[in-house]
Amino acid sequence: MNIGSKSKKRVVLPSRPEPPTVDQILEDLTKAAPNDPVFSILEKTGQGSSRPSESDVDLKFQQCRQYLELNNRLQEVGDRLLKQRMELRAAGEQLERDVAEVKGQTL
Repeated sequence: MNIGSKSKKRVVLPSRPEPPTVDQILEDLTKAAPNDPVFSILEKTGQGSSRPSESDVDLKFQQCRQYLELNNRLQEVGDRLLKQRMELRAAGEQLERDVAEVKGQTL
């Protein structure tokens, strides 16, 4: 008998359980002890409080305003650069025409 020819038993895994319902999750949360590790992790990351503090709201508001102002400035600068590029292209084309005209003249 060959060692590699032994019959291998195939393990049948149970089917995956259904995910919990919202009610089951809420029930688990209400039954959890205050010292549950999940709550301590949420406190460390700042996700444990249901309402952000006043200073957090103000900070986020200021960050949003700064972002919008910078975005508007970038848009204006982009528009100005586009206009300048078109002006430079027109000036370059005019220069090429002037150079061709000068080359065509006898000196």
